[in-house]
Parts: sequence; structure tokens; C-alpha cells
Amino acid sequence: MNEFEWRRQLRELRAPVAPRHDLWARIDVALEPAAPARTSSRPGWLLAASFAGLSLLAVSLSLRQGQLPDHPQVTATTATQAPWKPDDPRLAGAAIELDAARLELKQALEQAPHSPALQRLLSRTRQQQSRLRQLDQQAG
Repeated sequence: MNEFEWRRQLRELRAPVAPRHDLWARIDVALEPAAPARTSSRPGWLLAASFAGLSLLAVSLSLRQGQLPDHPQVTATTATQAPWKPDDPRLAGAAIELDAARLELKQALEQAPHSPALQRLLSRTRQQQSRLRQLDQQAG
């Protein structure tokens, strides 16, 4: 096959081709909404009740362990306390990074004290620091 035959075949491909059957009928059926599912008010209140129960459980456990502070305000003493230094040198870099992140989050919370996102990040940072201390105790 030479180049002229290829070009002739390419020109034939430019011609419009009609489909063998109408495609719009299938497209219309696919776009029509399905019959609405039967909804019940039970899952809504059940979800709300389970969320409330779990929240109550979490708060009661936190109060029992004494993890909820009396006042969530960031004080100068907590912001300037000496950073924790692990005995294991492999954990020292992570301890420095977590302490720097905690201090930055506390500064950000001073600017936006009611930000739930910042409070979640600070809580996660404290959890990571706690986990790091546990790892240090296990390694030590």
C-alpha cells in the first residue's frame, strides 16, 4: 500500500456515517431520574441520636481523665514552656517539628480563638506528641 492509497482511505473516513440505530433513545433513558427511593425519617433521627450519644461518651471520658482544660485560653506560660527532648536521638527531629507546629498553632489560635479547624489541628498535634512520648518510653 502506498501513500496515495492511504490518503484516499483517509478522505473516505471524512464522510459522515449514520448510526445503525437511534442513540438518543438510550441517552434519554439514562438521563431520566430513577424512581425516588423510599425515604424514612428513622435514619435521620437514628443518626442524630447516635452522634449525640458518642459525643456525650467522648466528653464524659475526657472529663473523667481530666484532659479537658478548665479554660481553653492560651496562656503565656504554656506557650513559652520548654520543649520536650526525647532520650532517643531518632525521635529528636520529630519532637522539634511537633513542638514548632504546636507553637505556631497556638499563635494562630490567639488570632482566631474560635476556629474549630485550628483547635482540631492543635489537638492532633498534642496526640502526636503524646504518641511520640510513648515511643520514647518504649525505646528507652
